[in-house]
Amino acid sequence: MEDLKNIILSLDINSEEKERLLKQLKAVQKTIDSAEFRYQRTIMDKAAITNILNASISEIEKQKAVIEKQKKEATHRASLDSIRAEIASMRTTKDLEKITPLIWLELNILNIPFVRSGVVLVHDEDTEKLGIYLATPDGKSIASLQINANQTVFSQKIFNSWKKKQALIDQWNETTFLEWANSLVKLGAIASAEDYLMSNPIQNLYLHFLPFPQGMLYVGNVNLLTEEELSLAQSLADTISTAYARYEDFNKLDAAKQQVDNTLKDLRSAQQQLIQSEKMASLGELTAGIAHEIQNPLNFVNNFSELNKELITELVEEIKKGNTADVDLLANDIKENSEKINFHGKRAGDIVKGMLQHSRKSEGKKEPTDINALCDEYLRLSYHGLRAKDKAFNAKFETSFDETLPEIKVVTQDLGRVILNLINNAFYSVTEKKNQLGEGYEPTVKISTKHNKGTAEIRVYDNGNGVPASIKDKILQPFFTTKPSGLGTGLGLSLSYDIITKVHSGNLTVESRKGICRIYYSITFINFK
Repeated sequence: MEDLKNIILSLDINSEEKERLLKQLKAVQKTIDSAEFRYQRTIMDKAAITNILNASISEIEKQKAVIEKQKKEATHRASLDSIRAEIASMRTTKDLEKITPLIWLELNILNIPFVRSGVVLVHDEDTEKLGIYLATPDGKSIASLQINANQTVFSQKIFNSWKKKQALIDQWNETTFLEWANSLVKLGAIASAEDYLMSNPIQNLYLHFLPFPQGMLYVGNVNLLTEEELSLAQSLADTISTAYARYEDFNKLDAAKQQVDNTLKDLRSAQQQLIQSEKMASLGELTAGIAHEIQNPLNFVNNFSELNKELITELVEEIKKGNTADVDLLANDIKENSEKINFHGKRAGDIVKGMLQHSRKSEGKKEPTDINALCDEYLRLSYHGLRAKDKAFNAKFETSFDETLPEIKVVTQDLGRVILNLINNAFYSVTEKKNQLGEGYEPTVKISTKHNKGTAEIRVYDNGNGVPASIKDKILQPFFTTKPSGLGTGLGLSLSYDIITKVHSGNLTVESRKGICRIYYSITFINFK
């Protein structure tokens, strides 16, 4: 620019023209300076942008690597979670045969190179019992062996490595494969070594066995696995261990449950035997009472039978005499006596039927029952039974029955058993107190019924010693008894409680204070006769 300025000054032109050219030159210089500045700025901006882009690309590459790593880890976790869930869901030994295709699938998902896979499970360390499960190259289960380690050379080698908690890596060739196939034939795992080798072509193979607490994971590949691949395979083995531990826990729980079920079955059987024994024991106590109760109708039957025998003799004589008026009278008398014989015969039959029902196993069938008659019958049977056993026994008994109480559907023999048990206990209590106090004490037992708004209430009262507060909460428990050894099983009240609360959905309540004991229970009924 300086050269151009000198040239303009040397031109032979007037001063005004020179001034104009110098101004133009100055403007051009300014434009060139501005363009130069912008150019340099552009170069600087380009370098900055390039740096920013390179930094961004580098950061994106880093994030991509992190995402790829996270994706790979997530895939691995999902794969391991999947096999953990599948194995944990197995319940039988047969289910374990599914484990080899499952391992094959997970090895593929984890991108661990392999052509063979399987698992060896140590079922019993002491006896060296192994379960070997193998898969074909396409993932199908090929063999399931249950053997002892010493049955083949290689299975012993696997067991020894497992016991030392060491990985086992071995290389097989055609000869080794043939030896293994022949051993499988001998063990009955496969039918033919030739078929096995045809379906699984012989090849040089590296066998990798990774240990876990219950066995070894097997991965076979044409090349040795890298450290990273072995690490992934070991993580799969550890996952199998966790899941298999759950499988073992389930089997232990299942075995324990089976044992508990068997024990419960035995206990229920024993309970039924005890219940039947209690029923027969109570029936034994009733024997004398039954004899007394059945004697009355039998006496009537005998008496009226004898009377009819005499009347028939008279009837025959009057017929011979042709005295028709007396014949009619005698015939009517015989008829009335026969009806009485029939009535008392049925009464005796009812007593026998009731006792047979009492001794039989309850079928739980509810039938319309006269509760008042049931209470009265068992009260008298209990009283006369105790009188027959102990001639010195004597007690006052009273009844108060609500005549408005309809017949209700109950399990008759079960409810009769409850009534009998409570009355027997009441008589026992007053007898014990009588022996303590002697004269001046009047032992009294009362039984009453009440119809109360759709509920039948039965109350048994005695003025014996009562139930001490310290044992009041225990008397309904099985096998708890206050009677001396040999006089009580401790099942009467507990069975009575179950019959009322469980069979009839009722309530059984004990009220007691010194000198008085009241036991009452209520049954809500809907179905009348």
